[in-house]
Amino acid sequence: MTAYFHKHPVTTLATFLLLLLATAGTTHAQSTDRIKQQEYIQQQEQAKKAMLMRELDSGVYFMDNGQYAAADKKFRYVLENLRSVPSDLTYYFGKNSFHLAQYKQSIDWLNKYIQLKGTNGQYSSDAIQWKKQAEAEYLKEKSKASAKVAEVLSADYDIDCGPTGKVICPVCKGDHVTIKKGPFGDEYKTCQYCNEQGILTCEEYNLLVRGQLKPRN
Repeated sequence: MTAYFHKHPVTTLATFLLLLLATAGTTHAQSTDRIKQQEYIQQQEQAKKAMLMRELDSGVYFMDNGQYAAADKKFRYVLENLRSVPSDLTYYFGKNSFHLAQYKQSIDWLNKYIQLKGTNGQYSSDAIQWKKQAEAEYLKEKSKASAKVAEVLSADYDIDCGPTGKVICPVCKGDHVTIKKGPFGDEYKTCQYCNEQGILTCEEYNLLVRGQLKPRN
């Protein structure tokens, strides 16, 4: 190789320079492609963000006009597709959740806005007021739920019908006949639950109040 270089110095140098230029050109082209690719990705991300901001504005419009379900759909779409949630959205979503009676959710998102903005945010005072209302409504819901759990219903127990062990049928009031309004006047039908005297046994009565007594016919 050394001998060849000594014999053909110009040719070898030219070849080396061509290879160097080709390598530099390839590297430059690759670098340019990467830059273009990054720019394209950034443009796509910016376009997506702009679209999501339009969806957010649309949600605010629906909320301001009392269309809370439509607003909720818009806000949820933005939340699912945006990497970083804007602080304003935490307020909008919290406020809209209140109008949908989703009080626990409302408290959570409004509290997030207050944590982010403190008392100096654009919506801080409103967020504090909506959060107070949501907390009050949430407490009411919890109280109702507790009361419902504590309910004791008579249908859950066997009722003692007294020494006779019999009860007047509550369906026909002891007449053994039921009366219903029909298109041509009253319609009379034999009661399907009691005997001919309009009486139920105690066992039948307890089944009836639970909705478990089957008709006789």
